[in-house]
This record gives sequence, C-alpha cells and structure tokens, in this order.
Amino acid sequence: MSYEVEFASRAARAFLKLPRQVQQRLSPRIGALSEDPRPSGCEKLRGLDAYRVRVGDYRIVYFIDESDRIVTIANVGHRRDVYRGTG
Repeated sequence: MSYEVEFASRAARAFLKLPRQVQQRLSPRIGALSEDPRPSGCEKLRGLDAYRVRVGDYRIVYFIDESDRIVTIANVGHRRDVYRGTG
C-alpha cells in the first residue's frame, strides 16, 4: 500500500526557491517516499516525531501519519538551514 505525499506550504515555497538542478535531484527521493516512507538511510529526528532523508548537502524533513497513510513534507533545503523552524 502506498502513501500520499503532500507538501506543507512552507516546504512547497522552500522547494520552489531551490535551483532547478537541485529540485531535479530531490524529486525522485520525494516521490519514492510514497512507496517507502522509511527508506534506507532515513533518520528519525531527536525531539520530534519527524524523519529526514539526505540528498547530498540537502535534506528532506517529513512527518508520517500511519493512520491516514500520508507523508507530509515539512521542510526542504540545505543542511545548514533546513532544521530551523521545523516542528
């Protein structure tokens, strides 16, 4: 069973501000979360009920709602900025 992937408004804005090349690198990883929301290499964040996936120097931070089978992308961005304000 697959999950629905949705963007929080903040994450959608952050994603669209990224360079096109970075968006193209992140898109397959975001799409793959619909099939496996906990892929190899993902980590649960301390202090939050959130996970993150690395793509080079960029991170995808997301929440998983098991009951509704929804993955909500909370933030996307460079590793130095992505954790600010998440949660």
